[in-house]
This record gives sequence, structure tokens and C-alpha cells, in this order.
Amino acid sequence: MAAQLFAAIDVGSFKLELGIYEITAKNGLRQIDHLRHVIALGKNTYSTGKISYELIDEMCRILEEFVKVMKSYQVSDYRAYATTAMRLAKNNQIILEQIRVRTGISVKVLSNSEQRLLTYKAIAMKESEFQKIIQKGTAIVDVSFGSMQISLFDKDSLVSTQNLPLGVMAIGTILSKIPVHSWMQRSIIEEVVDKELGTYKKMYLKDRDLKNRGIKNLIAIGELVLYLARDEVDYVASYRGKNTALTAGESQGTWMGATDRVSAEDFMAYADRLCQMSQDQIEERFGVNAGYATLLMPAAIIFRKVVEMTGAEMIWIPGIRMCDGIASEYAQSIKKLNFSHSFDDDITFAARNMAKRYRCGGSHAQCVEKLALELFDVMKKHHGLSSRERLLLQIAAILHGCGKFISTRNTGDCAYNIIMATEIIGLSHEERKLVANVVRCYGQEFDYDDDDTRVAKLTALLRMANGLDRSHKQKMENCRMAMKGGELVITTDYDGDISLELFAVSFCEGFFEEIFGIKPVLKKKRRG
Repeated sequence: MAAQLFAAIDVGSFKLELGIYEITAKNGLRQIDHLRHVIALGKNTYSTGKISYELIDEMCRILEEFVKVMKSYQVSDYRAYATTAMRLAKNNQIILEQIRVRTGISVKVLSNSEQRLLTYKAIAMKESEFQKIIQKGTAIVDVSFGSMQISLFDKDSLVSTQNLPLGVMAIGTILSKIPVHSWMQRSIIEEVVDKELGTYKKMYLKDRDLKNRGIKNLIAIGELVLYLARDEVDYVASYRGKNTALTAGESQGTWMGATDRVSAEDFMAYADRLCQMSQDQIEERFGVNAGYATLLMPAAIIFRKVVEMTGAEMIWIPGIRMCDGIASEYAQSIKKLNFSHSFDDDITFAARNMAKRYRCGGSHAQCVEKLALELFDVMKKHHGLSSRERLLLQIAAILHGCGKFISTRNTGDCAYNIIMATEIIGLSHEERKLVANVVRCYGQEFDYDDDDTRVAKLTALLRMANGLDRSHKQKMENCRMAMKGGELVITTDYDGDISLELFAVSFCEGFFEEIFGIKPVLKKKRRG
């Protein structure tokens, strides 16, 4: 089969990037071209809340050039995603429409959780290294222009992920409003970083320390770390007194996608040296303009502080970009790229940790989750929902009791607020809202004003699953479900009293039949 050409466009906070990729069933994904244009969209967003017309015009002109390149390669498909700067801009809908009209490119604004999942997929393209590293305690640290993300992995599972307001442009905005000498800037940056990381450590690292399950590895990603790593190779060699290139396995150049490993000790020494440079020295050393040079010291400080906080021993810089994640997701969607790591499991694992935090992850929640998925599967021909909605139902079942952490009377609204305020890795804002509405509605009167029919269907399934464990004693845990005519027959071998479950099913019956046109029937198996 001929190779397919795909274009990935990243509308970032500080640059526009285009990646051209070749996708084949045999060789998977390979980048064949890369274009990059620096444009400080985030500077406008963080200072005024909007992106100026001048920058919009420049952005459209560059995207028009990207379109010409895409046509020259005769790409068969593309994806264009925007991240933090566009997400936070008050005038983003106007900008997206101008881009569409002027260039023909449709840009999707990613939620933070969607953006982070894409970066993880880009890392997972280096599969053997990624799977090996995350078997031990590992933190993926993504320092970007708008924010930073810390995600903890332990034994191949995503334990937690949290977004912190420590983007280098956000820090730069703070510094611009404080009239201090350049030699004082490092101290101010460290104070800002210490404050945010101190809170994070108390919330997410305390238990790990107590259980002696420390973080051994850091995976450092983001545009800025590529610049740091490119220079770091030369510095580490000099720091160790070597006049030749580093030996194989010690460090390899990171620029344009190669990988690099460095010890925490070497990185700390390198970061200290960078922080002692003047801005002119940084510009000359890294070959960047003044605007970019001001961002490298905050990035180095943030990474250094994370190393101190975690006690990590090794830093891996995989050299990936956002465009790599966009391309890998697309290749996966057309079944030309498979990951051994399950990203759906990361999503459900994050939901389970969230349920643990709000004390709703007991045996009842596990039973409701199992029953809800069984209902979904047995009624597949009748609800018309996809595997993605099955995952969202599973998350709703895991979290359906979280509102009781706040109130035992107004649990639905409390649960809605908790879910909407909590980032769930890999879910868009719309998907998180769908889950929140299902959890809000399953235990109270359904809101017919919601025009998303998926909410009604998933609510009906979750209500029935919860009703089947109304006593919280898992009496229906091993029941059997089958479609017979116009009925959903649920048969149980449980030989005790199921009066409460029968009542709950009859209570849910009307709404269930209204949504699916199917009558649920709960019965005991007759014993000979």
C-alpha cells in the first residue's frame, strides 16, 4: 500500500509549527519535513486577555504558507490544534473563524487534558524506552509557555496528573510588573516556583514518600527543554573535563527528535550555570532573540526545582513536539500505529484516583461500574453508542458517588461541580461535561433541556446499574443479562431477599423504557 502523507499543525503560545509525516502500515510514522515560525500569541493573551489583530494577521499569513507546503506534498489529511494561548483568549472564536475564512484551515482548540494526552502519545512513539522507564516511579514534566503539567506514573499506570500555573510566559508577566534588577530575577522566580510546587508536594507526593515509592526518573518535555538539551550536551562534556563527544549511552543530541539521558547531578550543575548568565550571554549561547532568551532561565529553574522536589536520579529528554503527538493520534485512529501502552487505562486509572480522593471508590462503585458496562454491551444494538461513550459511562459509574463527599442531600449538583472542576486526562471539556451531567442526573429528575441524547442514554444505563445494587450488597454481581423480544431480562441466582432491588428496577423502569423502548425485567432463576 502506498504511503499516506499527513500534516500536523500546532498553533502554540509562542510559535506556529507544521509537521509533514509519512504513514505506512509497515513502517508506521516518520516525519519528513518540519517548519516553525515564532509568534508570541501568549504574550497578548496573558497581558490583555486577547490576541491583537496584528498577530492574527501574521498568524493567517503564516498558515497560508503552511497550506502551500501541504499542497506541494499533496497531503491526504491534516489536523490543526491550538493550545493554551488560544484557549485563554477572549476573542478565540473570532480568530478561529478568520483562520477558516482566510486559509481554509479548521483549527480545534484543545482542552488541557487533551493536549497532555497528545504529548504522552508522542512520547509513547519511542515505545521501548517509554515502557522501560515508567516501570519505576516516573514524573512526566511538561514546562510550556502557558503552564506546566506534572504527571506521575508508577508500574506502567498513570497515578495522577496536575496542571500548575507555572508557564514561563506567565512568570515573565509577573516579572515585567515588578521593577527589579536582573540579578534579583532568579530569586523572585524561585519564590514563585517554590510556592506552587510546595502545595503540589503536600497534595500529591506525601503518600509516595511515606510508602518509600519515590520518583526515580523524570521525562522532560516541551519546546523550551529542547533548547536546554541542545546546549546541555556540550556543557556536560565540558563539565566532566572531556574534549571529545560523550560516549554512547551517556548523552545524545536532542535537537530534531533524537533522545537524551542525563543524570540529575549534571542537569543541576548545568541549570545553575545557565542561571548565572546575562540575557546577552543566553542570546549568544542559544542563538535566540531577546524575547526567547528571557524564557530559558525560568524554564531551567522550574526543571531544577522539580528535580529537587522529587529526588529524581535520571532525566530523559525524548525530543518530541506537539506535532508528533497530533500525527501519532491520527495514525492510531486510522489503525496504522498501535501502542502497547493503554491510554484508555490511564483515563480510568485517573478517575479511580479521583474517586479515592472523594471516598467513593468502594465495592458499591465497583459493582455499579461492572453492571453499567454489562448493560451497555448487551444493549449495543439498541443504544447506537460508540466505544468512546462506553468509556465515558465507565468514568461516570466510577465517580457517581463523589458528590456525597460534599453533601448527602444535594449530591447531584455537588458531583457536577467536582467533576467540572477536576481535570481528567484525555477528556475534552465537552466529554467531561457529559460525564458530569450523567452523574448529576442519574439520582434526580432528568433535565430534558439537555439536547445531547447521549446524556439521556447514559443516565438511563447508570440509573439501572445503580438500582441493581440498591442495597449496596452486590446481590446482582453475577447476574445474567439478555435481550428477549422487547425486554431486557436480568436473571440472578441470588437466593436471598431482593425486594429492594426489585423496587429500584421498577422505579427506573419508566425512564429506561422511554429512552430505549425496552422494558427491564429482574427475575430470580427458578431452582429445580
